[in-house]
Amino acid sequence: MKIVLHEVVLPLRHQFTIAHESRSEQRNLVVELEENGLKGYGEGAAIGYYGVGVGKMVDSLEAVRRDIEKCEFYDPVALWDTMIEKLGENRFALCALDEAAHDLWGKKAGKAVWEMWGLELKNLPRSNYTIGMDSVDKMVAKMKEFPRFPYYKIKLGMENDVEIIRELRRHTDAVFRVDANTAWGVEETIDKSRALKELGVEFIEQPLKAEMWKGMAEVTAKSVLPIIADESCILEEDVERCAECFDGVNIKLTKAGGLTPARRMIAQARKRGLKVMVGCMTETTVGISAIAQLLPLIDYVDMDGALLLDGDVAEGVRVVDGEAVFSGEAGTGVQWIGM
Repeated sequence: MKIVLHEVVLPLRHQFTIAHESRSEQRNLVVELEENGLKGYGEGAAIGYYGVGVGKMVDSLEAVRRDIEKCEFYDPVALWDTMIEKLGENRFALCALDEAAHDLWGKKAGKAVWEMWGLELKNLPRSNYTIGMDSVDKMVAKMKEFPRFPYYKIKLGMENDVEIIRELRRHTDAVFRVDANTAWGVEETIDKSRALKELGVEFIEQPLKAEMWKGMAEVTAKSVLPIIADESCILEEDVERCAECFDGVNIKLTKAGGLTPARRMIAQARKRGLKVMVGCMTETTVGISAIAQLLPLIDYVDMDGALLLDGDVAEGVRVVDGEAVFSGEAGTGVQWIGM
């Protein structure tokens, strides 16, 4: 097996601002695994506020190149179990490798990954489209670029959050989801939940800082809207604690380390009665196609990452008006087209 590393640099459709950061381009790493002429692809998104850049992912994978290339590949889970000891400190790099391994696994069998898992494409959740923090006029304009989405995720964390939602509501009947990215306080969240519910908001994502577990338990008990964990739910061991403080979890492949741990996290969340969302970073169609394999297992999905980019490097699963359109190809369905 051969591994090839591709650095991807793409401009964003718009300046993207959340409570953590603001950026106008996205740098990601795409891992290509090749065996007997078949190629699998996976992606790791470089996210500044998690301290992970492309260079760090490349260094981590180069350090285990020989181990990867000499292995007898037959199962992506077995590869993950081998590599977690060596890449556990860099889940972003491990995610890219794991997604590529799943894509290659399916292509070798001539089947889609969801099919290899014994799933069916029935009653799939539809994706939201994310509106980053901006002036209200620009947020409205962004929403109107994709007017037929059934859900919009609105990034909040400003003094006039409720007023923003009230103004956006004037322009659409779609369901809103709001994500404060840890920018709010306890009483602030409880108070805002009442106003937001009246404005057609479905749930609130990660209002408090990740380590504020006691505060999150209070918020979840008193909020009139469901509270979904994001920054508080990174690894498998976080799910159990989130069950005590949240109504649901948002699992992100990049942070967890790929499809392998994500499936286990979904199973754990279900056992604990949590709602399950799978979210994306700003990813190309490579990463989005991997996420799509999990759709039959989850309640909510945020897989609009490729739509936030002004360009792409692959073809695969597309998101059209919130609906995942599968390519019919084996693996995760990814076909590389390059920069």
